[in-house]
Amino acid sequence: MILQFKDVDYTYHTLNGETQALKGLNFAILRGQFVSVIGPSGCGKTTILSLAANLLQPTGGEVIRGGGDCGYMLQRDALFPWRTVEGNIFLPLEIRGEKSAEQKERALSLAEKYGLKDFLKKKPAQLSGGMRQRVALIRTLAAGAELLLLDEPFSALDYQTRLEVCDDVQSIIKNEHKTALLVTHDISEAIALSDKVIVLSARPARVIAEHEITFGDGTPKSRRNSGQFARTFEVLRDELGL
Repeated sequence: MILQFKDVDYTYHTLNGETQALKGLNFAILRGQFVSVIGPSGCGKTTILSLAANLLQPTGGEVIRGGGDCGYMLQRDALFPWRTVEGNIFLPLEIRGEKSAEQKERALSLAEKYGLKDFLKKKPAQLSGGMRQRVALIRTLAAGAELLLLDEPFSALDYQTRLEVCDDVQSIIKNEHKTALLVTHDISEAIALSDKVIVLSARPARVIAEHEITFGDGTPKSRRNSGQFARTFEVLRDELGL
């Protein structure tokens, strides 16, 4: 197990009072799993990522981490426009003072393995939105992250690019034997990408259902083409009250 939320509460304190975002939240993620969290808007999905990354501390309960670094992928790729693709990929190594020849070679090897060899000297503005997100993912992997925290990283992309990038990201994460926790409002995306989907209630969020996704061959495309896809979508939609 790489991550467990055990009876987790979280309350925001503001000048206007307290707001309970999470209440008695329980779930676990096994090493190598791709898990998605869905729930109503404003229910605390991003708060869960912040707790998982140790950026916030629970006001009740416990977040148990099974070891390994976390890496964050945001809605925007957050690439520095004045740096080349290569420079962006090296950035986490520079920040951590770990830019050895061996680590640089590993980062470049990942970039070349996943189709970035011909783009290393280009600037982010010269890349498509989908390619930029691939760079952001490789940057995260190059930093040695074992658990990838994905905060709706495809939401800024158009529909067709989004489908392609979803497939691309999931394939890379699985090939590299990493673990992923995705928060999304997109039910279809959660089903297509995940080994498990966790459904949250409205705020204060609690887990109301968990679904193991076992149909298809594990790729997003096969999931979308499966006859079970529509049935699973309807079940999740009903649980969300949509």
